[in-house]
Amino acid sequence: MVASKPKVIVTRRLPDAIETRMMELFDVELNLDDVPFSQAQLRDAAARADILVPTVTDKIDKGVLAGAGDQLRLIANFGAGVDHIDVASARQRRITVTNTPGVLTEDTADLTLALMLALPRRLLEGARLLENGEWGGWAPTGLLGHRIWGKRLGIIGMGRIGQAVARRAKAFGLSIHYHNRHRLSAEIEGPLEATYWESLDQMLHRMDIISMNCPHTPATYHLLSARRLELMPPHAFLINTARGEVVDEAALIRLLKAGRIAGAGLDVYESAPHVNPELLELPHVVALPHMGSATQESRQEMGEKVLINIKTFVDGHTPPDRVLEDWS
Repeated sequence: MVASKPKVIVTRRLPDAIETRMMELFDVELNLDDVPFSQAQLRDAAARADILVPTVTDKIDKGVLAGAGDQLRLIANFGAGVDHIDVASARQRRITVTNTPGVLTEDTADLTLALMLALPRRLLEGARLLENGEWGGWAPTGLLGHRIWGKRLGIIGMGRIGQAVARRAKAFGLSIHYHNRHRLSAEIEGPLEATYWESLDQMLHRMDIISMNCPHTPATYHLLSARRLELMPPHAFLINTARGEVVDEAALIRLLKAGRIAGAGLDVYESAPHVNPELLELPHVVALPHMGSATQESRQEMGEKVLINIKTFVDGHTPPDRVLEDWS
C-alpha cells in the first residue's frame, strides 16, 4: 500500500474544487499550464508517482508502464473510456486501474440527440448563411431538410448511453432499433419498444439514422467498415459520439462525397485531435470538438469519482470503479 500522503500526479487541469480537495488530501503535482503531457513526460510521471491521474488523451501504453516505479499502484483515470490505457500490462504489474463510469451518460446522450436534430434539419448550414450574410429571406424551397419523427433509429451499443439516447429519441417519435453484444431484458426493451437485431448488417440497410454508442475495443475497431457503411441507404445519417476508431473514417469521407450517405454528425475522430480537413469541407457534416461530456456538472462528478477511487484505495479498500475487463 502507498504512503499516507501518496504522490499523485495529474496530467491535465481539473475543476478547481477537485484540485483543491486533492491538495488537501495528497501530495499532488498539478499541470497548471494544462498542456498535454508528451510520452516522455508520462514515462517520467509513471516513474515517480504513487498514483497517476491521466485523461482520455494520455496514451498509457506498455512503454510508459515498463518504466513505472514499483511504487505506482493506481491509475485513476479521469474519464469513462480506458482504451488509451494498456490495462493488461497494468494488471501484470499489479497496478489497479479505475475510471469514472455513469456520469457521462446523460450529457453524451443530450449531445447525440442534438446532432440527430441538427444534421437532418441542416441547422449548421442555416447558421452559416446568416454568419456569411448570404441569407436572402424565407423561400418555399430554402434549406429543406428532413423530419426525424417516424424515422428508424439504429443504435449500435445499447449500454447506459445507448439506452439514454433511445429514451430521448423515442420521445421525438423515432422507432428504436439496436445491435448489441447481448440482447437486453424485456424490462428494458419493452418501454422503449426497441427491436433487437442480432445481425448488424441486417439492421444497417433498414435504418434512417445510425448512432454509434459502443466502446472502442479490439473487437469494435472499424466496426463500421467500408463494407458496412455501404450497407446504409443513401438517405441515412450517421451520428458518432462514441470513439472515432469505431468508424472507418476514410471510407466515410468517400461515401459522403459520393452521396452514398446523406450526412454525418461527429464528435469524435479516428486521429484526434487531428481532424481530416476533407470532413470539414463537406456541407452535410456537423463536426464538434469532442464535447460529449463537456458540462460543468459532468466534469465535477468525474472529478469526485476520481477522488473517491483514490481515497478508497489509499484507505486499503477496493475502489468502487475498478476496471475489471481488459479494453486495451
